[in-house]
Amino acid sequence: MEAIEQHKGLAFPLMRANIDTDQIIPKQFLKRIERTGFGQFLFYNWRIGDDGELRNDFSLNAPKYNGASILLAGENFGCGSSREHAPWALHDYGFKVVIAPSFADIFYNNALKNGMILVKLNEEQINEWARRAEEDTFHLDVDLAKQTIKDETGKIVAFDIPVYHKEKLMNGWDDIALTLLQEDKIMTYEQQK
Repeated sequence: MEAIEQHKGLAFPLMRANIDTDQIIPKQFLKRIERTGFGQFLFYNWRIGDDGELRNDFSLNAPKYNGASILLAGENFGCGSSREHAPWALHDYGFKVVIAPSFADIFYNNALKNGMILVKLNEEQINEWARRAEEDTFHLDVDLAKQTIKDETGKIVAFDIPVYHKEKLMNGWDDIALTLLQEDKIMTYEQQK
C-alpha cells in the first residue's frame, strides 16, 4: 500500500444518501481476480448508457471533473454488501479521499485497508463544498498528519480519524506489512518450536 500523508485534489460532489456497493461496482464486474482494473466500472449503471457510451446526465462524466480525486458524498456511503471491490474501484478510478457524514462500517474499514482516506464531517460542511464543486472546479487540500482539510477560500476544517488507521495510511502499512513489523518476534517464536 502506498503511504499517503497529504492529498490535494479536485472535488467531485455526489450528494446522494445510501449509495451502496452495488452502485459503486455492480456485481457483474466482480469476476476479476486482481485488485486493479475496476475503475472503469465505477458507478457503471450511472456513468454508462445501454449503448456502452458515457451518459451525459451523470456529472462525473463532465469534463470539469476529469481527474477528480476527492469524492464528496451523502450519508451512509458504501452500504450494502461487504465487497472489497467497491474501494478497489474508487481507488483505481483515481479517488484518494472520500468525505461523507457517515459510512457503512465494512466499507469504511475496507477502504482504509486499501489506502484511501475516509473523512466523516457534518453534512452542512459537505453540502457547502458540494455547492462550490457543482458551480465550478473546486479543490481541497487534505492533510492527514494535521487532520485538517483546507478549501480554496482558506477555510480549515478539522476531522477525526482513529490513530490506528492514521498510522497505517501515513506509513503505507497494509495488514501484511503490520505483521512483518513483528517479524523478529515471529522468528523467535518459530525457533522455539
